[in-house]
Amino acid sequence: MIERYTLPEMGKIWTDTYKLKTWLQVEIAVCEAQAELGYIPTEAVEEIKAKANFDPQRVLEIEAEVRHDVIAFLTNVNEYVGDAGRYIHLGLTSSDVLDTGLALQMVSSLNLILEKLEELIQAIRYQAQQHRYTVMVGRSHGIHAEPITFGFKLAGWLAEVLRNRDRLVRLSKDIAVGKISGAVGTYANVDPKVESIACQKLGLKPDTASTQVISRDRHAEYVQQLALLTASIERFAVEIRNLQRTDVLEVEEFFSKKQKGSSAMPHKRNPIRSERLTGMARIIRGNAVAALENVALWHERDISHSSVERVILPDSCILTHFMLKEITSLVKNLLVYPENMQRNMNVYGGVIFSQKVLLALVEKGMSREEAYRIVQGCAHQAWNQPEGNFRQLIERDATVTKMLSPEEIDTCFDPQQHLKNLDEIYQRLCI
Repeated sequence: MIERYTLPEMGKIWTDTYKLKTWLQVEIAVCEAQAELGYIPTEAVEEIKAKANFDPQRVLEIEAEVRHDVIAFLTNVNEYVGDAGRYIHLGLTSSDVLDTGLALQMVSSLNLILEKLEELIQAIRYQAQQHRYTVMVGRSHGIHAEPITFGFKLAGWLAEVLRNRDRLVRLSKDIAVGKISGAVGTYANVDPKVESIACQKLGLKPDTASTQVISRDRHAEYVQQLALLTASIERFAVEIRNLQRTDVLEVEEFFSKKQKGSSAMPHKRNPIRSERLTGMARIIRGNAVAALENVALWHERDISHSSVERVILPDSCILTHFMLKEITSLVKNLLVYPENMQRNMNVYGGVIFSQKVLLALVEKGMSREEAYRIVQGCAHQAWNQPEGNFRQLIERDATVTKMLSPEEIDTCFDPQQHLKNLDEIYQRLCI
């Protein structure tokens, strides 16, 4: 029945049909394990594997009567299997199926997220290579600081997404955990060997010490790591939004020929994709809080976590996957304006080179306090003046020109002086 769905692949993982398929996978793996250990007839397992099926709509009909999702599922499966169905779910509790099936969904989702993350890594790496020497002004507190390159900024993004990838790879192992330990997790009615064999068949490892459920610290970490990844995406999106501001306009989201920015103002070209990413990151951070709230269950289990996870896990996985797709497309098609970067870097006559002038004066023997006073005075005089020009003021200052030659002043205002060690960072990232 899954063939009827036209949802993207990530969306399919979180449909009822896919969920029920994982439940059936778990039940069959357990039956196979029990047969290998001689607890049930091998012929019965073969019959179960040949006949087992379900109808999602029928499961919902039964659930409306019995008010229990796993019982409704098992009832429907047995309608297909017949007498051999009595060997299904022997010694198990509902959470054995629910939690182990959920682990399969989470692993599948994480694999898709890692695939998309790899695409983002390559997109950022490419742009970092392209703009390795595209000089722009660096900013701190939103104020012009000193020269950097756009590629250097992207190198920082690359380092961050690589850390996210490493974290998610570790997470993919930590979340690949199942439990077939029965009510309250004591294996009173199911051999621990059944769990070991069944989990191996499913590509999972047994939980170290489950209660009736797998402890929710694992699931909380899962959503937290997605929140951390999407927080990084938000950081990139906020940077693009700031650099696209009209008074900056150093980069811009791709704007198609027929795209419209405003119903009222025809001139508008808004960073709508970056803003969308910012909003979505907030949702996933909120979901991370809900996942943390799920850790504290009563005694060996309650089901207060269940209703929460039915919302936060599909939403977080689907949103993260979509956000990765969006930011990758955004980075690939980003419009970069080096001429505007050059213009902004030289505003107020190059005040961003003040530290180089300061250091040059100190190296010539002037006290740091005196050098700072002179340089700051020239910078502030140029600041926000329509025709303010820091370099001209420096060149006209008798104290400065007495200590620095025209060539030495030229060197102070050469942006390449700020870039001479950036190759070290590129080498670390193998760009």
